[in-house]
Amino acid sequence: MLLLGGVRSGKSALAVEWATAHEAAGGTVTFLATGPHIDGDADFDQRIDSHRASRPPWPTIEEELDLSSALMAAGDSLVLLDCLALWVNNLLHRGDDEVGIAARAGALADDLARRAAPTIVISNEVGLGVHPETELGRRYRDALGRVNQAVAAKADRTLLLVAGRALRLDDPRNLL
Repeated sequence: MLLLGGVRSGKSALAVEWATAHEAAGGTVTFLATGPHIDGDADFDQRIDSHRASRPPWPTIEEELDLSSALMAAGDSLVLLDCLALWVNNLLHRGDDEVGIAARAGALADDLARRAAPTIVISNEVGLGVHPETELGRRYRDALGRVNQAVAAKADRTLLLVAGRALRLDDPRNLL
């Protein structure tokens, strides 16, 4: 499942709620965090601390780049992957180009689709906002849009969250 939305749209809260229900039914949950620790960025560190405090004490894998290996390490647990937006940021920061990011996204989408255990993937929708002023901002928006499309194409369900409410997103080819 892919949950898309803007900042503070309710994506993470819904994902935690579903994962908690999975755990209550006897399943296990592994949290896969992509947020990097940035030296000197107290605000970002506070956001990470806030996210940690708001979720149950599940086993956590912190992986900024190699999500496919992290998924394998999670075994048959439900994986809550938070989030693709930071993953794309990390790849761009490392110097990956859009072609490389698209290839990694395709491989990740395939790995997600092959998992026998459930997976909840969170990502930001950044294509609805203002046209980025910088070249890097435009590259990020475009790369994340392509990553979201690759994962949505393989997801069993994709929801867009706005103000804590969800819209189901269907493949438009199935609506013709």
